[in-house]
Amino acid sequence: MKETVVSANSFDARSTLRVGDESYEIFKLDKVEGSARLPYSLKVLLENLLRTEDGANITADHIRALGNWDSQAQPAQEIQFTPARVIMQDFTGVPCVVDLATMREAVKELGGDPAKINPLAPAELVIDHSVIADKFGTADAFGQNVELEYGRNKERYQFLRWGQTAFDEFKVVPPGT
Repeated sequence: MKETVVSANSFDARSTLRVGDESYEIFKLDKVEGSARLPYSLKVLLENLLRTEDGANITADHIRALGNWDSQAQPAQEIQFTPARVIMQDFTGVPCVVDLATMREAVKELGGDPAKINPLAPAELVIDHSVIADKFGTADAFGQNVELEYGRNKERYQFLRWGQTAFDEFKVVPPGT
């Protein structure tokens, strides 16, 4: 099972937003001095730091440094970022799944538990461009083209289906969906 990061919440920024019958965990940026003057893109990074502060990889000092950001200064500190999920297209996603499968094999050969090899964040591989228009002009042309695509790349799709069942937090969005 994947561990959920629980924020250290050094700035007491964690709060609850209620919308109708739903409640959402939020992190208030105004708890960090200097946050109001940050550009929007850095506010997104600040929220990410507040949400993922663990005291080791992301500390209160990292958050404070971002709050003290100076647009005129030469960057002196790297800004940490932990994505909530990763979306890949198949040109980059298939090699990632191959790498994960290879790491599992290596761990197994070394006597370890291969099931421990998983994406660190939820990952989705979207195959959105693969269908070639061999058939056209009929109501079922799209379906025929998708079938041809699956036939042409049968081994590839079998491998990705295996990856989807083998790895936690990994999904494939196939062509034709």
